[in-house]
Amino acid sequence: MVVRLVGEEAMGRRPGRDLVLTRLVEVLLIEALRIAPSEQAPPGLLRGLADPQLAQALRQMHGQIARSWTVAQLAKTSALSRSAFFDRFSRTIGLPPMEYLLQWRMAVAKDLLSKRELRLAEVAERVGYGSTSAFSTAFSRYVGQPPSRFARTPRTLDRNRSEA
Repeated sequence: MVVRLVGEEAMGRRPGRDLVLTRLVEVLLIEALRIAPSEQAPPGLLRGLADPQLAQALRQMHGQIARSWTVAQLAKTSALSRSAFFDRFSRTIGLPPMEYLLQWRMAVAKDLLSKRELRLAEVAERVGYGSTSAFSTAFSRYVGQPPSRFARTPRTLDRNRSEA
């Protein structure tokens, strides 16, 4: 039922569409967490969020994306030793913690760049890079093109695919 509502809302052009979609996706995520047995779920974010200790670290990483996180800080947030946290995170999420953080930062950066509302330096700062050049290097390595070119690339095909 929630999936149908998400589809209907995504296809419509009613006022408040983005806010409603955000809330519906949150409900969908909660339902998925309730249904999926955490230990039998494949590695990934849902399985990580089902683990109370790892969920703490994930919330911190997502909530404070610009912070210079270390494995030690995240382990402390999860009340685990560094090695136990690293192993548990890697097994549960399917990626080591810092690689997951890089992927999250790049996903957020791609979204911010696509909106074309912020300067490159502001995007770099928001996703945790102290300099535009460091961000540009990391982004280019990860995405395969510089952020300035990515920002100029039209996204109409991506939007049409997601609305279909």
